[in-house]
Amino acid sequence: MVRSGDREHRFEVEVAATDRERAKGLMFREEMAADHGMLFIFEGEGDRYFWMKNTPLPLDIIYISAAGRIVSIAADTTPFSEEVVPSGAPARYVLELNAGTSARLEIAPGDTVSSPSMAID
Repeated sequence: MVRSGDREHRFEVEVAATDRERAKGLMFREEMAADHGMLFIFEGEGDRYFWMKNTPLPLDIIYISAAGRIVSIAADTTPFSEEVVPSGAPARYVLELNAGTSARLEIAPGDTVSSPSMAID
């Protein structure tokens, strides 16, 4: 769930918690339902770097602190790009959604994210 002001947005996410799952991510996926995404879980908080190699879906990449606060959003990433997309701040979690979702729902840095998988309610 993403809490943005007084609004709550729920997403059904696949969880990528192992090195293998995180390395594959959403590569090779050609479609994803509007209310779905992928949640990446890392062992600790740190600078994160993602890329879109082998990923045909344009995505919003949302970087989230260990406390569950959105620290940055890379909106409308370019499919298949090998350009590095940095978090710009320490993050423990990363949520990938279809491109344009953050803008459409007015999700912004400072909003909070919670999930049973994150152990943040």
